[in-house]
Amino acid sequence: MAKVEEIVTVVSIDQEGRGVAHHEGKVIFIDGALIGERVTYSSFRKKPSFENAVATKIIKSSFMRVQPKCIHFDLCGGCSMQHLDLRAQVAVKQRILEDNLQRIGKVKPEQILAPIYGEAWGYRQRARLSVRHVLKKGKTLVGFHEKRSSFIADMQHCEILPAKIAKLLPLLARLNEQLSIRDQLPQIEVAVGDHVDVLVLRIMQALSPADEQLLRQFADEHQVQFWTQTKGPDTVHPFYPLNAPALTYSMPEFDITMPYAPTEFTQVNSTMNRLMVSRAIRLLAPRSHERIADFFCGLGNFTLPIARSGAQVLGIEGSAALVKRAEENAAYNGLTANTQFQAMNLFEMDEATLEKLGNFDKWLVDPPRDGAMELVKAITPVTAPERIVYVSCNPATLARDAEVLVHLKGYAIKAAGVMNMFPHTSHVESIAVFEKI
Repeated sequence: MAKVEEIVTVVSIDQEGRGVAHHEGKVIFIDGALIGERVTYSSFRKKPSFENAVATKIIKSSFMRVQPKCIHFDLCGGCSMQHLDLRAQVAVKQRILEDNLQRIGKVKPEQILAPIYGEAWGYRQRARLSVRHVLKKGKTLVGFHEKRSSFIADMQHCEILPAKIAKLLPLLARLNEQLSIRDQLPQIEVAVGDHVDVLVLRIMQALSPADEQLLRQFADEHQVQFWTQTKGPDTVHPFYPLNAPALTYSMPEFDITMPYAPTEFTQVNSTMNRLMVSRAIRLLAPRSHERIADFFCGLGNFTLPIARSGAQVLGIEGSAALVKRAEENAAYNGLTANTQFQAMNLFEMDEATLEKLGNFDKWLVDPPRDGAMELVKAITPVTAPERIVYVSCNPATLARDAEVLVHLKGYAIKAAGVMNMFPHTSHVESIAVFEKI
């Protein structure tokens, strides 16, 4: 007798973009299902209290469901929400942010900021592409991994990469076929700048003279610059052409141009980065007489726009290499007079160390996914700034840190909102403003 598939109703969408349903006392997380839909599903992971599954049939479809633009959507793991209307995607992310703040942080913003949108497609100017020659297929694959798999998706195109880079995917695969190190090139890192498109080849073996000639021909034909990386970040060097323009991104509103190396951290979406920085600066409202700290400053993405106000800014970052880049960028933009940078492990911050930095009128905090718990715990009445603008790539750790700021450190959460830095993915980028009560 054929197995009868269970029908469930999806009641919500979780942080990974999965539909959430309930059946026989279990929570069912269903890839490809949307809130309000009735679906059948097939489980690929079963635990006592939950199951992970994929939707096998949509019995009742949501009005928010759309046809995915990418032909590889069902296979590729790069996007998980293309089947959901773009504005609905952002509404889901806004709800996730609010739910995290309320459930984890036990806080509620006084104001919900209007979401920030950017381009829906072709936005991803930074990417790490996997490369693998697959004997069974008799060809090389270049792209992102398949969903729930270590296999590389067989991609001929990508809708979220810039069109020029997307068109190169099959061409890069064919190029790899011709190289003597075909099986020793596992990764290509993409960095699209204002004036140059860089492809960093992670090579595990030296290029032959014939390989070098093939790369030069490819670079000339497709107007890209190749870099190579043999080991760690310090082995990343330009290969060809050597006279290409510098890799930069710009923030015209603040008259700032930021040079960077292709493997240094920058936001993947330069349009959204400009909008994000603009919102952060408006919320921070820096003044020329103020002293401001930019924690987790990276290469100065927020530090230099803050400095344009005339405020004195101290940028602090854990990576000494990024601190050096930030200092160079400050000099490049004529902002050395009111900027300083310091390398420091902010995950080991304590009250005494924070006091040694001196007092600040305001903070800008932009931590990685782990958040800034040790930093906010270190605040004392002496070191507490009047305002904190917190940029987050993880609503759970933002909410955790917000609980400390509001319930232990005497702050009010004045506003919070999402910024759609990664359309069609479940990634939630957000911003919150805290003011001393």
